[in-house]
Amino acid sequence: MYILRKITEKKKNKISLATLLIGLVSISVLLTLSILLFVSYEYKKQSLYETTLTLNLSTASKMSQTMDSLFISMRSSLKNAAAFYSVVNAADADYLDLIRKSSNYFNSIMIVDESGVIRNISPSSIGDPGEKIVTDAAIEAFKGKKPYISKPFMSPSTKQLIVFISEPLYDEKGIYRGFIGGSIYLQKDNVLNMIFGNYGLNESGSSLYVVGSDGSLLYDPNIIQIGKNISSYPIVQQLMQGKSGYTLTKTDGISLLAGYSYVPENKWGIVVYSEMSTIKAQLNIQIRQILLYSLLPFILLMLATIWFAHRLARPFVMLANIVGNMGNKEQKLLTMDQHWNREADVLTKTVVLALNGIQLKTDQLTQAAMTDALTGLSNRRSLEKTMKQWIEEQKNYSIIVLDIDRFKLVNDTYGHQEGDRVLQHLSKIVMATIRPGDLCSRYGGEEFVVLLPYTNVQDAYEVAERIRESMENSENHLKHRITISLGIAHFPSQSRNADELFVLADQALYKAKNTGRNRTMIAEVKNEYLYSFNRNN
Repeated sequence: MYILRKITEKKKNKISLATLLIGLVSISVLLTLSILLFVSYEYKKQSLYETTLTLNLSTASKMSQTMDSLFISMRSSLKNAAAFYSVVNAADADYLDLIRKSSNYFNSIMIVDESGVIRNISPSSIGDPGEKIVTDAAIEAFKGKKPYISKPFMSPSTKQLIVFISEPLYDEKGIYRGFIGGSIYLQKDNVLNMIFGNYGLNESGSSLYVVGSDGSLLYDPNIIQIGKNISSYPIVQQLMQGKSGYTLTKTDGISLLAGYSYVPENKWGIVVYSEMSTIKAQLNIQIRQILLYSLLPFILLMLATIWFAHRLARPFVMLANIVGNMGNKEQKLLTMDQHWNREADVLTKTVVLALNGIQLKTDQLTQAAMTDALTGLSNRRSLEKTMKQWIEEQKNYSIIVLDIDRFKLVNDTYGHQEGDRVLQHLSKIVMATIRPGDLCSRYGGEEFVVLLPYTNVQDAYEVAERIRESMENSENHLKHRITISLGIAHFPSQSRNADELFVLADQALYKAKNTGRNRTMIAEVKNEYLYSFNRNN
């Protein structure tokens, strides 16, 4: 209130120097704070968007893998039942009840013979043996004589929205004897509800739904929505084309951050999404916290500015009073504008210095956030950022994950301070071995990661062996041999995904440890796994 009163107050149609200084500093500080808040808001918004999209895609991918495995297990269960039936011709109700209750995969199971007649059904309450199959899905499965997954349909007998899965029955002579089929009631308790209904999602308040190959909603937290056709949604159209990814989209007028993943086994899709309003609410909370934390420093700064402005203006006020009494000397004294210019110059330099100080502090904090304090190497955040950038650029590179053998024993025997010196010793050896342009990071604990751009696995193996041998043969302050184990993976020949690439290298590392330690292993990836992974991505 004091500042506003002084700024609006006039004395003989002029503004005092002290008031002007206070006003300039106040405006400068407020503008700086506003700019910083705006930049911080935009940066945090973009960061939250990217983090939420990445988390949603990661969750959707994991759930896609879970569903893929689930349906493979369903098929395997029916196939085993079909094989058993072909051998012993067991079609009694107790056998079907045993299959249904032991796996908990299906709400109902039935066996149909080669004439299209139901031999038996479980539970018995939903139909009678001896009836002809009537549903389009059952008829299509019967005629196809091969493994089958239906699109969602409404059962005329149970009035339930159903997905039907079947396996053909052949006798020992290879003659077709019908099929065994299981039904999943989408609007009742089923295996989908058991798995996905209790799935722990991330803290951004995400939700999910599952769509079929025709765009029908197969699972949704709101059970009333199940069965609705949403094939017009852009995300669902991407899934129907077998694609996975993440996007910012709008559904029913609500802006969403969504990750989606295709399920190869049944051609379904999983969408994990967060409402943008939730993200903005988180941003608003953070901005309010920043304002709250800035309030006290701002008040202290303004009090100091008022005091300093009055001290600085005191000689000029005295000079102004003298000049005011000089009468006809007024025009001559107007040439003293250089005093105003100097004050403006000093104020400008002060603001620039303040901004440079803020930027320097920001740079220092940014550097500290990207550097491991113990070893001086880049840290995990810097590593993940570099891997993501190289994968986006499709840069050919190898990754080496290395770990000190029996490091816990070192800490337990000599103490953590001596263990820290071992970590520093290893970091120096690695940095002395790798090339300029290579990146070495401390990933956490005693685990280090080396990224070698434009390097194949054979060359990476040679680098890893040099590091291993140097560590093994080097003298250290503990005066006994310390060894390391290493794992290697390569982009893009072994994986096209940063997380998966790291997992492969880490698995190779632990294979090295499990096979005797003090060795280097190259990740091995099955071709069919790579094919499945590429289809998912």
